[in-house]
Amino acid sequence: MSLALVVLILASFVAGAQNALAGGGSFLTFPALLYAGLDPRAANITSAIALFPGQVTTAFAGRSMLSSAAGLSIRTLIILSLTGGALGAILLLLTPVSVFTHLVPYLVLFATVVFAWGSFFRKARAADAPPQVSPRTAAILQFCIAIYGGYFGGGIGILMLAALTAAGLAVRHAGATKNLLSGVMNAIAVLIFIAKTHVDWLIVLYVAIAAIAGGQLGVFLLRRINETALRIGITAIGLGLTVALFLKAA
Repeated sequence: MSLALVVLILASFVAGAQNALAGGGSFLTFPALLYAGLDPRAANITSAIALFPGQVTTAFAGRSMLSSAAGLSIRTLIILSLTGGALGAILLLLTPVSVFTHLVPYLVLFATVVFAWGSFFRKARAADAPPQVSPRTAAILQFCIAIYGGYFGGGIGILMLAALTAAGLAVRHAGATKNLLSGVMNAIAVLIFIAKTHVDWLIVLYVAIAAIAGGQLGVFLLRRINETALRIGITAIGLGLTVALFLKAA
């Protein structure tokens, strides 16, 4: 077993645990896939496919806490997520590898800033707080977030949490609804990626199994780990990756 494969499996295991605890797992799988020799677009696609099974199990576990937002039904939110996710995936496939490689440092920087903002600066909303946005605005926000999710997806959870809580959901229900919508937008993106690109299924299998196993550990540790330290670690990884990618692109 090569060193790159060992690094990829370990990174995927920790990524699965991170996603179960606080999100940000793609900050580990993406650079590990780059280290394994994939180009940035292939690494992004492979990461999305491999982490998808964990999203499904997480969404299923929280199905009892799903909730409509700002007058938009779950069905409407799912349709918006499917449409936006499909559009984002198509845009990714239409983006030349060279162009996407140039965009990646900026996408990772954006995702890192979003994650840090959501982790340390975003104010929690009271459970009975009224919606801050109209149904139309909530629909537009979800559609735009879904496009970004299908295209890249880093920091997508924090973006949706912010949008859903602004639409009037309590954090607990926003988290469960976010998990479902993340799975939905990635489901359509994954189907498009599988149909239109060459996928290295052996690498996907390694990442998926390790991430699912890590997710089980993450659930076990959910009440036993310092979440602030975890979020600091994820943010540091994102910043380090951003710097490395900008230096490589220079």
